[in-house]
Amino acid sequence: MIGFVGLSHLGIITSVSGASKGFKVIGFDPNALLCGELTEGKLPIYEPQLDELLAKHNANIRFTADISQLHQCRLIIFSIDIKTDESNHSDLSVLESLIDAVLKVISHDTTLVILSQVPPGFSRRLYHRLKDELQKKNARLYYQVETLIFGRAVERALHPERYIVGCYDPSESLPDTYLHFLESFQCPILAMRYESAELAKISINCCLVASVSAANTLAEICENVGADWAEIVPALRLDKRIGDFAYLEPGLGIAGGNLERDLVTIIRLSNEFGTDSGVVDSWVSNSAYRKDWVFRKLHETILSKYQDPQLAVWGLTYKADTKSIKNSPSLVLLKNLMGIFVKAYDPQAMLESSAFPHVTQVLTPLEACKGSKVLVIMTPWSEFKSIDPVEIKNNLDGDLIIDPYKTLNAQQCKKAGLNYLTLGRPMEFTNGFTS
Repeated sequence: MIGFVGLSHLGIITSVSGASKGFKVIGFDPNALLCGELTEGKLPIYEPQLDELLAKHNANIRFTADISQLHQCRLIIFSIDIKTDESNHSDLSVLESLIDAVLKVISHDTTLVILSQVPPGFSRRLYHRLKDELQKKNARLYYQVETLIFGRAVERALHPERYIVGCYDPSESLPDTYLHFLESFQCPILAMRYESAELAKISINCCLVASVSAANTLAEICENVGADWAEIVPALRLDKRIGDFAYLEPGLGIAGGNLERDLVTIIRLSNEFGTDSGVVDSWVSNSAYRKDWVFRKLHETILSKYQDPQLAVWGLTYKADTKSIKNSPSLVLLKNLMGIFVKAYDPQAMLESSAFPHVTQVLTPLEACKGSKVLVIMTPWSEFKSIDPVEIKNNLDGDLIIDPYKTLNAQQCKKAGLNYLTLGRPMEFTNGFTS
């Protein structure tokens, strides 16, 4: 029996994926209402394929708010989402409280695994704080790097690239129960000291941010010198030092919660130990600058030329296939557009009307276009790709589409009589954009 503590986005995904491998699972959360809804198959999160996976394997999983039931488990995985404040600092108090509570009910020889992301040094400090109680129950404590990617969470949970496990002593073999669980996913297992595993997650994200920042910076140069970033990317893919899987698509800064949290962690550690974080400071600055790309283009093309124009925005989440609006570039844009009437559509997210009184959410993408001078596509949801540009032109009051992520086909848009603006290409209005 495997226990998952904390039925957050991370906890739900990992507990259901464990059940899909044939393990008997207890999903614990102190929220009894949440446990009841999950028992009925009602999911509070959205992920492609998750509904079907839970329905197929619900016989292997039991959701409960009764912490004493974890006594049956020999492997307990802490899987709450770590909340961050507006400055991207982590609040670890809830995780620590849950660990303390679970320690009181576990059986002897239980393995505890922290799957929630924590900063370097947390696991060892926790081990020393709990050392006497852990030894009393012959329990072992590990930290495992989570692989959650919103919108691809089921795929990543079922087919992980590797498992990174932080250990008090990596020379010791992992407990059989834990090892059996990890091996069922048939991927490499990398055991290392606590601090290495904690920093490995951040290192991966820093390398990702470096690729994102490089692509964003160079794509903007393309926009100004007449180059096309999409033509340059294949040359980079063929360089083995960069490679097939490098993240080279330009975007609107760093969105979501995890990447910016990790950058803030590196800056904090650099300040604490007197090391240089200049390049990380630059990434954070570049991200803030890139999030205003759409607003700058709107000002050039629409806001400086029309009085009180109505705008259409498709997409509120920070990326497709998720409900999350954490650090969403769309929200940054909407805040910059205070006082301008916006009609917005998103298939999953709902805004708080009090925070965005100038925004009206509508039920369909084309409804957002009616009466709008420009369409801005802030999230590349797949349903947008199937909309005929001719239909957009027929509903739009103007002839401009700003589509940072190339959701639509540029040539089809131009054929429909629309001007099309995207990242990484110079601004060109081949259809006689009027001011």
